[in-house]
Amino acid sequence: MADTAPDEFRMSLMEHLGELRTRLLRVTIAVLVLGVLSLMFSREIYGLLMRPVLLALPPDASSLIYTSAIEELNVLMKLGLYSGIFLSTPVLLWQVWGFVAPGLYDTERKLAAPFIFFGTLAFVAGALFCYLVLLPQMFTFLLQKEETAASSQRLAVARLHEEDAVRALRLGDFERAAMWAKLASGELQAPGEGQTTESRFGLELTLLPKHDVDVRARLVGLGRIIDALHDARGAPAATLLNVNDKRAEAVKAWGTSDFGAASRLLDEAARMLVDAVPGRGAEVGALWELERLLGVGQAHTESLNWTRPMLSMNEQLTLVLVLELAFGIIFQLPLVMALLGLAGLVSSKFLFKYQRHALVVCLIVAAVITPTGDPVNLALMSVPMLLCYELGVVLVWLVERRRARETGSGLSVP
Repeated sequence: MADTAPDEFRMSLMEHLGELRTRLLRVTIAVLVLGVLSLMFSREIYGLLMRPVLLALPPDASSLIYTSAIEELNVLMKLGLYSGIFLSTPVLLWQVWGFVAPGLYDTERKLAAPFIFFGTLAFVAGALFCYLVLLPQMFTFLLQKEETAASSQRLAVARLHEEDAVRALRLGDFERAAMWAKLASGELQAPGEGQTTESRFGLELTLLPKHDVDVRARLVGLGRIIDALHDARGAPAATLLNVNDKRAEAVKAWGTSDFGAASRLLDEAARMLVDAVPGRGAEVGALWELERLLGVGQAHTESLNWTRPMLSMNEQLTLVLVLELAFGIIFQLPLVMALLGLAGLVSSKFLFKYQRHALVVCLIVAAVITPTGDPVNLALMSVPMLLCYELGVVLVWLVERRRARETGSGLSVP
């Protein structure tokens, strides 16, 4: 039985416009219904979408802010609308197919189910690729400095070892305490013996060991060593009280921003503490050296973090949703090209001829969409676009071969 030719279903311009209006109305209803249903889970969806952002933020600033009383509500409403758009993808593809189906052969109209299924699958695959691959890389690049991350990691590891060293000292095991202290000191490796200089946009930041952060960290560390020696009965209580009095003087000097005097008083208190532990001065000295390096490391890390991110809920949601939607559409490109090939609007010869132009267009679009200028994120955006284009060329070629085979079997030419 011969296929029905597309010419038999010719429609007037008004009929086309009426058909388009009906199908747009169906899509709009689907978006609104699914968007309203998504509002019930908007907070959970928002938390899931913002996970790559929050993981890239520093631990002490892992939160988003809103700058007006209604911003949070607006964010949730926007999220519901976009969720409706995402969830109504099968309905949208169904209506698109229904609009172009009158221009296809009967055998081609039977491809509706595969088109809707693979179109939805491609959209989901694009969104997942963006969420799992692009967003973590992008936000890590935007929100984390490599040097800062390395310094923070060294400092975190050293602090954990410092806790082990103080715990061993509290239990009276001086050898193990010194071992953990030396291990932490070796891993910390404070650069420049406590002096760090960093220039940003013409602003020179010079950090010395007598700085507020450094002295404050050593004050806290000396207090922990005093408490541990008291618990371990490692030094006479009277001596520990004298050391604590010296520490109190250092605290007073630190409170008046006299960091030089505070640093000298801390060194005097540390020497008193070392002399107060007969035969164990080297072990206690190792702990004090660790506290000094921790202070330098903390000051160095804070000097690198002289800017802090304060991200808005609305801005980050807009950025994430635009990228998710863009990748969902990009992964639809092969099916859209195949559909245009079915409708006879493009040919594989034409697409292959302008392949180099398509590469340039993909790079330009990727550069516009990608908020970062680094080559990694640019490649993560442009390479999938180019691959989707090449896959679309192959699908158009297969459509042409299939149509040519059917035409050679006696079917009428469209």
